[in-house]
Amino acid sequence: MKKLVIAGLAGALATGALAQQAMQLRPQPDTAANPRPPLAANDTAPLSARALLPNTQALFDGYVRDGKMPGIVGAFGLGDAPTVFPAAGAISDDPGAPKAGPDSLWRVYSMTKPTTGMAAMLLVEDGKLKLDDPLSKYIPAFKTMRVLTSPDTSLDSVPAKNPITIRELLTHSAGLSYSITAKGPLLKEYERRGILPAAINAQTEVQMRAVRPKTLAEFAERVASVPLIAEPGTKWSYSIGLDVMGRVIEVASGMPFDRFVQTRLLDPLGMRSTYWTVPKSEAGRLATNYAFAGNNRVPVDPAATSAWLTPPSFPYGGAGLVSSARDYDRFLHMLQNFGTLDGKRVMKEETARLAMSNLLPNGLTFGGIGGGTGGTTAPVKMGFGAGGSVYLEDGPGGMPGKGTYGWGGAAGTIAFVDPAKRFRGTVMVNYFPAEQWPVRREVVAALAKDSVRLHGR
Repeated sequence: MKKLVIAGLAGALATGALAQQAMQLRPQPDTAANPRPPLAANDTAPLSARALLPNTQALFDGYVRDGKMPGIVGAFGLGDAPTVFPAAGAISDDPGAPKAGPDSLWRVYSMTKPTTGMAAMLLVEDGKLKLDDPLSKYIPAFKTMRVLTSPDTSLDSVPAKNPITIRELLTHSAGLSYSITAKGPLLKEYERRGILPAAINAQTEVQMRAVRPKTLAEFAERVASVPLIAEPGTKWSYSIGLDVMGRVIEVASGMPFDRFVQTRLLDPLGMRSTYWTVPKSEAGRLATNYAFAGNNRVPVDPAATSAWLTPPSFPYGGAGLVSSARDYDRFLHMLQNFGTLDGKRVMKEETARLAMSNLLPNGLTFGGIGGGTGGTTAPVKMGFGAGGSVYLEDGPGGMPGKGTYGWGGAAGTIAFVDPAKRFRGTVMVNYFPAEQWPVRREVVAALAKDSVRLHGR
């Protein structure tokens, strides 16, 4: 059996437990050789999705018919017209599992990062944060940092020349790393200090909770004790920066990070199905998360025993949320409208525009990163905004368009908003690794075909 590679989750790689667990579970029959029967017309998708987005709906139907995933849901919106929700399949492989739909719950992992980024930008709007403030203004432990001389092979370090700034924390240019990208001694140091801000399943949580800090304050202090992989402001490196930002938000706002997000974003946007901890009463809507070994998938985090049914060690600003396609669409819809939704202003227009612009320090570029992290690659110039990538020119064929902001999740979820075209999209699935299937590329291609069909361009 091909080695199971789960590229998107810190704890799995940190402990090695998930890969071992998945390999030990009895694999299901090869889904490529034993596809599910074809879906009947209108089996899971409302008529509007089949009528308005036939290519996208057909793509989703094919994924389920061919056994590539139990279920998938999209949310696509243009302007203020009603959102279209193509869907196929169910939220798990279990017999009788509920159909996947707009209100099914999915682990969005790194799609949490744009939410944290926008929360930070609200504090910029309030005058409680400035993008070029030193991080040490809010967390003094970061005042004197050191930089590794050989990040992949040694913990030898020298004093940092520059302070970390809020801008760098938001854009992964602070010199911090991640246990999904760190190597050698640095990875072991992250493991030893419990710098593992993500959940996988109930089994790995037992190990991770034993070493993980119990609060965001303690987490930030531990991060500050580990040398950086690069001088702040000199390199783009996917990192735990948005998790540290959660602590900055606590300090600057004077309230717990999760409460601030709830009060200033989730409640005003009516995002009633977005959780740090899924209530037991809502567990029936939660999808099961899977891992692939070859073309076989095994359940990694079954909904009935999910790690998300128990409060986390602390709210993870980089990977902690569960959400629905309907909820995340409301978040993107607000960004598409530069701060308003349903006639209610959540953030100022200038704040939203700034947040979705290229915030990288002068001279830095974002070259893309693999989908297993939630990231994206593209043959065009990209920058980075508050927790998400930004297209600085049109993608192939004009999709995504210049100015498109978004990010994805390690379990395959995708989110983007193109404010210029007033178009937005969310895709919800749950399996590792995210790049098992080329969903991101194929969805964009299907949407492009649907756009030509609808608009002739």
